[in-house]
This record gives sequence, structure tokens and C-alpha cells, in this order.
Amino acid sequence: MRANFIISEVFNGFRRNLTMTLAMVLTTAVTLGMFGGGLLVIQMADKSQKIFLDRVEMQFFVNDDVTKADPNCTGDPCAEVMKKIENEPGVASVSYVSKQQAYERAKAAWEESSPELAEFIRPDPYQAALRVRVDDPQRFGAVLDKFARAPGIDGVLDQRDLVKRIFSVLDGARDAAFVVAAVLAIAAILLIVNTVQIAAYTRRTEVSIMRLVGATRWYTQLPFLLEAVIASIVGALLAVGGLFLGKIFFFDKALEDLYGVNILARITAADVWFVSPWLLLTGIVLSGVTAYATLRVYVRE
Repeated sequence: MRANFIISEVFNGFRRNLTMTLAMVLTTAVTLGMFGGGLLVIQMADKSQKIFLDRVEMQFFVNDDVTKADPNCTGDPCAEVMKKIENEPGVASVSYVSKQQAYERAKAAWEESSPELAEFIRPDPYQAALRVRVDDPQRFGAVLDKFARAPGIDGVLDQRDLVKRIFSVLDGARDAAFVVAAVLAIAAILLIVNTVQIAAYTRRTEVSIMRLVGATRWYTQLPFLLEAVIASIVGALLAVGGLFLGKIFFFDKALEDLYGVNILARITAADVWFVSPWLLLTGIVLSGVTAYATLRVYVRE
């Protein structure tokens, strides 16, 4: 009987404050949707970083004078440096690229992207290099710093800077999503506060009568609390649906080219399902705590 009464009070509250309840549901949905979007960007960044670290390499450019004297890196100092790098912990492979090979690779790349400019490519600007790949990303900086000024080495190519620039864009998108979510969370909290206050005010007479006949404060305030929580659950479900739509119409379509060349990791349905419980939990906690605090502060019956 008590459960039936509470359920009926919850639905009566929704009916009496329909517009504010809808506003609370939609605001909560957008808030949690932006929060979920930020979580998806974090997942994408983490998986994409692994892709880049698996492919990223460093190049140690060999001095031109050393290359002229030893074109194939069979003698010192080139061979000695190459052997020392190979023996470094975390180094997966070291390969030597001659000056001619560097020129041919560059020309082939230009012929593929801009054939009209390929004929102007000359071998003089290109240097022989030691190309190094690591199987332990934590060792990347240590190897680079140790051999950047080794005998016969003119300079280095550190692709970590490219990775950092790409991930700074992802970090910016994530931060923007969280900032918008924070602003909307404030709006959602204010809406919950107003909705609970109005609901309590419209039912102040019946609540007072119930208290006079012995009903506890918890029993009289529970319907208001449930209204806020149920509205937030509906909002969370809408947010989850929005994330699936965002995956299909934004992540899958707008980023299709980047997915195809394996630059960014693909956001999958499993990723959306992974963040969904967190959205639901966040919505319940946000609404529950806000409604309870409002009832304790503003409702004294």
C-alpha cells in the first residue's frame, strides 16, 4: 500500500510539473551526453596514442662527411653508433637508410602526391640516417637524448612532436566537452532545485497532514526524491542514445578517412556501452544528492 502511494505521488508530481520535468530531463540528457562525449574522446586518444607509439620512430641523421667516406655504414663511427643503439634496452630495430635511398623515397612520395613537383627534387638536401624503432615507448626519450650528439650524428628527427600536436587537438576537444558539460550540470542542478521546491510547495498541505498523522519526514520526501532520480535516469538513457547516434553520424562519418589510414582509433559500440553505466550513475548521484540537499534545506515540514 505504501509503495503504491509513493508511486502514485511520483507520477502525480510529473503530471503537475510536466514542463519543468521535461526541461530537467533534456538538460540532464545534454549534460550527460557532453560528459559521455568527453569520455569517448579520452578513449579515442588513449587507443590512438598506442597506435602512434607502435608506429613512431626516430631518425639519427649521419654527417655528410661520414657518409662520403662510408656510404653503407660499414665502418666507424657510423657502424659503432648503430651497434650501440641496437644494444640499448627497449630498442626493437635499427636500420640504415643511405643518402640515395632517402632521396628515392622522398621522390617517390612526391610523385604520388604532387607529380608536377617531383622532377624538381634533388638528392643534395637528403642525408643518410639510422632509423630506430622502440618496443618500449618509455625508452624513446632516453635513446634519443643519449645518441643525439653521438660521433658522426648531425641531427635527429623526433616524431613525438607530431604526436603531441595531434593529441593536443584531442585534448582540446575533450576539455571543451567537459567545460560545456560542467556549465550544463549547473543548469541541471538549478532545475532540479526549482522542480523539487515547486513540487513540495504544491503538495505542502497534504504533506503537512501526513506529518500530523505520524508519517516520517523520509516517507513524505521520498516521492520528491524519486521524481528527480527517475527524470535523471530518463535523461541518462537519452544521453546514451545520443552517443550511439553521435558515433554513427559523427565519429564514423566525419572521421572515416582518419580511421581508414589508421591515424585515429575507431570509436566502437563497445566504447559507448563502456561509458553508459558511468553516465547513468552520474545522473543518479547528481539528481539524488541535489534533491536530497534541497529537501533538507528548503523543506521543513
